[in-house]
Amino acid sequence: MVQIYNETAQPTIVRLVCPKNNGIEVSSLSRYALCYILRGSANIYYGDTRHRISQGEIYCLGLGNHYIEKIPENGRPFEQIVIYYTPDDLRNIMMQLTYAYEFRITNSHSCEKCRTSGHISMPAWESLRMLFASVNDLLLKEERRGSDDVIEGIRISEIFYEIASHDDCCLKSKFLSNIDTSKENFEQVVYDNIFRDVSIEELARMSNRSLTSFKKEFRRHYNCPPHKWIIRQRLQHARLLLLATDKSVSEVGYECTFTNTSHFIKLFRKQYGTTPASFRLHGSRAEAAETQERAEVFETAVAG
Repeated sequence: MVQIYNETAQPTIVRLVCPKNNGIEVSSLSRYALCYILRGSANIYYGDTRHRISQGEIYCLGLGNHYIEKIPENGRPFEQIVIYYTPDDLRNIMMQLTYAYEFRITNSHSCEKCRTSGHISMPAWESLRMLFASVNDLLLKEERRGSDDVIEGIRISEIFYEIASHDDCCLKSKFLSNIDTSKENFEQVVYDNIFRDVSIEELARMSNRSLTSFKKEFRRHYNCPPHKWIIRQRLQHARLLLLATDKSVSEVGYECTFTNTSHFIKLFRKQYGTTPASFRLHGSRAEAAETQERAEVFETAVAG
């Protein structure tokens, strides 16, 4: 399942509820997202690596595709609060806080993880948990009587302030780095063209950079050469389609911009050590076994 979130004129705060585990889904973001898990847990996938985010944790997501599995808990739905925002939204709120309260932003932390990772997560601290609990109550009331943009705007500013005023860390660094509009424009060009047959030279031109400058900035953002990174993103998406759809191997390859099926199979085997057909067979079995294991754990907990 593909979830696409597009731009609007201001930050958007929503409450997402998933009654059941739908497996790995791709969320295609054209805005940044700040998420807080109210109940359940989530897995974020990067190739063969799985990152677990638990109830009570907050996490940032950058632009582009994210492969996420939302896991309900003890028969109750997965629930989370998500704030979607642009660099302009974040910069405007930070400026308001600076002028109104003489707030000074510090951000001395920097490491490879917060520079290159697609997400950053950490347990929310008490004051932040209380704010999200307040937001949850607000959104539940709005479901009955309609939205209140003014109150929502205040809550978003309070949450942004909590993070920006926190001790310097990966989450804060990742969050504040999103103020950079040039970074957003660069990333948007890249993510908009992952599944289009465009050359690196064309990507450089679309982002208003020379080829040398584009390659240098790309490596700084993604810690990888452009062609290698783009192929990896296409193969990751192919893995999801193989597990989540009944499309043929050639159809999956074509959808992921591999027009030559033999070349697609060769690249897939080189990246993952198996053919697409074999991965689909064994991946489906592994997913079924994991689902059965979770069901047995739940039944044992209920029986106890």
